[in-house]
Amino acid sequence: MSDMFEIRPIAHMRSDFSSKFGIPRQAGIVDALEGLVVFEPEYRDPEALRGIEGFSHLWLIWQFSEAVREGFSPTVRPPRLGGNARMGVFATRSPFRPNALGLSCVRLAGVENRPGLGTVLVVRGADLMDGTPIYDIKPYIPYADCRPEAAAGFAPDPGATLEVAFPEQLLQKLPEDKREAAVGILANDPRPRYQRDPARVYALDFAGFTLRFSAAGTTLTVQSVEERL
Repeated sequence: MSDMFEIRPIAHMRSDFSSKFGIPRQAGIVDALEGLVVFEPEYRDPEALRGIEGFSHLWLIWQFSEAVREGFSPTVRPPRLGGNARMGVFATRSPFRPNALGLSCVRLAGVENRPGLGTVLVVRGADLMDGTPIYDIKPYIPYADCRPEAAAGFAPDPGATLEVAFPEQLLQKLPEDKREAAVGILANDPRPRYQRDPARVYALDFAGFTLRFSAAGTTLTVQSVEERL
């Protein structure tokens, strides 16, 4: 029996992130982030989702499609450690891993039928870029999947959040249903951990807009919001 087999995407993610920068570092950190799990045509049978409404959360198994590379490195540089210290790849959630697979727990916000898409899953808190291939979906089972006593190694907490100074006239440029998510993303400090230059201006693409911001100390200040053409 061969120990190799081919896996194909059953679905793709539709999210407000057209690039990696700004995506929360873990799933569930920004619950206001809404996305769609859109199934491939051969998997759009509603029967495949029978009973899924009974679960509040789901596991998504997906691919770091922008990080696929040849070769294998046994160590990586976790951003949480400043990008300097090396840790074993299997002791991290780095995208640079042998099979480039990711695992995310998301909240199921609804099951809907969308024209041209069939039955889709509306999820919240996903840390996936738009177009990310999804290989499997499994229900989150609290009694088996929740381990309050678990040790968190070098990542004991999500890190400090920032106070976001978002001028009202700029915030109003975003669609109303995207504002809370945008503030949540910024509050969780999307900057690389090793970049702390208060004079640097960052550009984050979200929901069809480019948000430019800088950060000094514990405050992040939005400087402009421009619709992307």
